[in-house]
Amino acid sequence: MKRVVVTGVGAVTAVGHTAEETWQAMLDGRSGIGPITLFDPEPYPVRIQAEVKDFELGDRVDAKQQRYMNRGVTFGVSAALEALADSKFEITEENADMVGVIFSAGGGGTEMVVEYQEMLEAKGPRRITPFLVANFIPDAASGHIAIATGARGPNMAVVSACATGGGTIGEAFETIRRGDATAIISGSSEAVLLPLYHATWCSMRALAGDNEHPGKALKPFDLNRDGFIAGEGGGAMILEDYDHAKARGAKIYCEVIGYGSSNDAYDMIALHETGRGLKRAVNAAVRKAEIDPAEINYINPHGSATPLNDRVETMVFKELMGDAAYKAAISSVKPITGHCMGASGSVEALACVLAIRDQKVPPTINYSTPDPECDLDYVPNEARATRVRTAMTTSVGLGGHNSAVIFREVD
Repeated sequence: MKRVVVTGVGAVTAVGHTAEETWQAMLDGRSGIGPITLFDPEPYPVRIQAEVKDFELGDRVDAKQQRYMNRGVTFGVSAALEALADSKFEITEENADMVGVIFSAGGGGTEMVVEYQEMLEAKGPRRITPFLVANFIPDAASGHIAIATGARGPNMAVVSACATGGGTIGEAFETIRRGDATAIISGSSEAVLLPLYHATWCSMRALAGDNEHPGKALKPFDLNRDGFIAGEGGGAMILEDYDHAKARGAKIYCEVIGYGSSNDAYDMIALHETGRGLKRAVNAAVRKAEIDPAEINYINPHGSATPLNDRVETMVFKELMGDAAYKAAISSVKPITGHCMGASGSVEALACVLAIRDQKVPPTINYSTPDPECDLDYVPNEARATRVRTAMTTSVGLGGHNSAVIFREVD
């Protein structure tokens, strides 16, 4: 089996249009959650979310290609191009067949469907573009990234709701590991801050409701947590065959050593209270990594600030690691980026990669009141310089989906 390393990173979030801007905001504990501006929030009980502001792809992609990109795809393409430039990996006619793209969204371009449905009703079928279907599907980003970069290798979308980001990185890892590609542009992006989705989340009563203090509303692992806040954005990383990366003198951030995915097979919304699905995902990742779970120094969890999720994740980590769970640093960046849905796993994987690079971990902001059932070290409110050799990110999604990815320093 091939060894797989990370050689480039990219991101677009509510707190930065690049990976470094996003990472610095994570370390600073600076929240991107604020009042809704993308639509009229007045009819809704929750009127805050984490929006990407003042973003444009500019001339990095052909204007004709951009014309039919949905908002989420533009985030993904930007993050992917940044990651490719960061890796200094040049895609050529000679190597293009062995460079793939595994990139996705949890929901896809719903805003295009809504827009064109309104157009259909108002102006009739002749006004509907023939490019619509090809650009609202969840794999639209993977297609656009391939066109923009010339990557002709394995190309697909891994769609597993809010576990999508972890799934794309994990499947990219597996693809290189078995020798089907030299490098993969992996990640996910999402832009579903729409009235329709927001109404659904409000109906679920899943959102944190402190409209007066947006940046303090989302409180993972805190006793008074009461829900998530939606966000948008994208994260990308270049995964590469270790031998190839070494031969070309690439900058190597870390190695990907383990990946697991699973399903609770229980409910379309709620986690199973025993965490049985997430347990299988993290155990599979650890088994594949061939490590003692006690070696994990940092965990970036799903950490959505919903009462059940945070309790279940805490329980799973303690069962996985035993007493060592109390020594690991654990922090959720969702109060900073918002819950980016299908993009959350790839944005949060970025935190693991850069924590290994910088030997620092971001804080869980807004943590003030300990919960007896959530009794681990959540790095409250301030970033911490600490030894990070091995890091894991976990994601949980609607439909019972789970993913876990493990990163480690390169020896």
